[in-house]
Amino acid sequence: MELSFFPEAIGSGVGLFLLLASAVTSMITATLGAGGGVLLLVLMASWMPPAAIIPVHGMIQLGSNAGRATLTRKHIDWRVIAAFAPGVLVGSALGAWLLVDLPEYLWQLTIALFVLYLCWGPKLPKASFGTPGILLASAVTSFISLFVGATGPLVAAFIKQIHTDRFRTVSTFATAMVLQHAPKALVFTVAGFVFSDWLLFILAMIACGFAGTWVGLHLLNTMSNRWFSWVFNIALTLLALRLLWQAAISSGWIG
Repeated sequence: MELSFFPEAIGSGVGLFLLLASAVTSMITATLGAGGGVLLLVLMASWMPPAAIIPVHGMIQLGSNAGRATLTRKHIDWRVIAAFAPGVLVGSALGAWLLVDLPEYLWQLTIALFVLYLCWGPKLPKASFGTPGILLASAVTSFISLFVGATGPLVAAFIKQIHTDRFRTVSTFATAMVLQHAPKALVFTVAGFVFSDWLLFILAMIACGFAGTWVGLHLLNTMSNRWFSWVFNIALTLLALRLLWQAAISSGWIG
């Protein structure tokens, strides 16, 4: 079977634009700690077929986060990752089994409020960051991720409460998202999605994302931890406000 570099569903013009977007959004995530994945999801949703958005985005984010985790591997908090991994299996297995259709406004509102709390509210109790708390956070976000593909800000805000070092935050978040996106390949393949139609495009998006990550990490190196923390919270707050706006539209609260 002949593989097309740009799937027929998007064409070469949109494909080239999304390749550039992959580089830019990866640079944003590497520099600010979060935000790029959600922005890329929004851009992809503007042109791609609805059935392809979450599985393709998941594979691109898998590769992008793997590149970021590799470049920052010496900063990864393996204690957090060891607690996060089992939760991914539990949440993904439950999501694949139920295959529920969550009301859009419900997850948008929930994620936004939790992100705002984690950024600006009082710190969670110290026990929340032990193995049970991390496992629970992992299971819940992994479950939701199969259906909405936009739990990155919530995971990032949670990990930011554990670490104040900017590289520790970026590297541990990237590794956690690798684990969270990995099951999507199996789940969506079983569900009937044909990844081979998008394979070359996904690989090209990952390559462009790696280039953006490399640039972003060099920019991150110029920041202080305090400056990074402030910019990180602002970026997550903007994403949360956008989700609140979407929830209001999705629920019909505003026209």
